[in-house]
Amino acid sequence: MCAFIQCENLVKIYKIADIEVFALQGLDLTVERGECTAIIGASGSGKTTLMNILGGLDRPSAGRVIVGGQDLLRMSNRQLDRYRRDMVGFVWQQVSRNLLPYMTAEENVQMPMLLSGARARRERARELLARVGLDHRRSHRLSQLSGGEQQRVAIAVALANNPQLLLADEPTGELDTQTARAIFALFRELAEQDKITVLIVSHDARIAEEVGRVVAIRDGRTSSEIVRQARSAESIEAALVGMAERAEAAEHELVEMAVVDAAGRLQLPRELREKKGIGRRAIIEETEHGLLIRPIDDKKDVR
Repeated sequence: MCAFIQCENLVKIYKIADIEVFALQGLDLTVERGECTAIIGASGSGKTTLMNILGGLDRPSAGRVIVGGQDLLRMSNRQLDRYRRDMVGFVWQQVSRNLLPYMTAEENVQMPMLLSGARARRERARELLARVGLDHRRSHRLSQLSGGEQQRVAIAVALANNPQLLLADEPTGELDTQTARAIFALFRELAEQDKITVLIVSHDARIAEEVGRVVAIRDGRTSSEIVRQARSAESIEAALVGMAERAEAAEHELVEMAVVDAAGRLQLPRELREKKGIGRRAIIEETEHGLLIRPIDDKKDVR
């Protein structure tokens, strides 16, 4: 079975004056349908560029990107317009990009359906507002809603045209912790119950506690993944000491794994390389337990 999102050797080059800047440098990514996944990375790592490409807002310079069986690189401008309208829902951190302040919550949710020519817009808008817990606030304008309520309306707007892919860019960056957790719970529900593929872009590694998988990007390539795994019985018992009220969290642990791309390249975090003294070159040895990466002195020749 094919993955819902497949990126292979994805490259994006921006030209600034006479300088070429590589935002993506051979990125590989696979996401299954109905996954709730986060993309994290420092500023300039390429995560926003990746989201713009997956959302049809930008085109890659080279590589392959397939979403829901559609090759985005081969699409015409008209086909990309249709893809953005019918296939993708966007949730931005800034409310001004999500909602129109002079409209009510219900009118905001109806707007994407109006643009696509959908019928039964009022019924659909009320259904979505009820889904995000705001049916009782549908007649309120943005100034009458809290930040968390505004972001819930934004999610309802993103779902208006029944998208298969939901892209969220720092959706909880301006929310308090409790409200942010409620938003993440809603994203997980959409992925699990509606089989909507949810991709959340963030700079905060703590998002790993809220989603099923986290993909870290460094220097325009996927470098590692953080996944949630079940603990052993002994590990659960140890984790429960002093935290009985969080038994569910103690049943799982977060494990970070390095990613090997299609060309066999492996990214090691800079802090780990510096700690272990790994410079420009290293020796890879096969052992009975796997592979051993051993640092060498770059100033000396290896005979």
